Amino acid sequence: MKTILPFVLLLAACSGAEQRFLIDPPAEQGAVRLGVSSLEVRDVSLPLYADASEILLEGEDGALTQIDNALWADDPGRAVTLAISEQIGRRSSAAVAPEPWPLEEDAQAAVAVTVSQLVGRSNGTLQLTGQYAISSYDRIVRERIQRFDISVPMTSATPQGVAQATGAAISELSGQITTALSR
Repeated sequence: MKTILPFVLLLAACSGAEQRFLIDPPAEQGAVRLGVSSLEVRDVSLPLYADASEILLEGEDGALTQIDNALWADDPGRAVTLAISEQIGRRSSAAVAPEPWPLEEDAQAAVAVTVSQLVGRSNGTLQLTGQYAISSYDRIVRERIQRFDISVPMTSATPQGVAQATGAAISELSGQITTALSR
């Protein structure tokens, strides 16, 4: 048994075990007063390739390929939804939660985010594009659909670089939504 254990540990070290990375936007704080006191963040819609567990990068030929042994730590759609909800909640005075809305009284407004592209580009940037829709059940805030096109530099073409840039892009999107709701 004593000779088998070091061999097993050596195999585990050399096997190229999968690494998992968080979508973790930088912590934002603020006290922006929103036009609503409660906001529901609907499940974010991601394109199929961005909703997969593999971390992808665009090659020079435009093909998206998986970074070896690199996976997202959580379901990307869930992680992005939670990150947007937490970012808006930290930046504002509103009670913010992802769907399903956890309180008995309905939220005064909801935001639905549809992402058309979330990709680490071959030029060293991460691109996040799509639209968000703000709906207000009792017309407390003006309903609208707003497009976004966010480009964030990646520090490197590594899983860490993609994860960090994804977090920064989500933080920027959350800031745009917060600003739209403060008007």
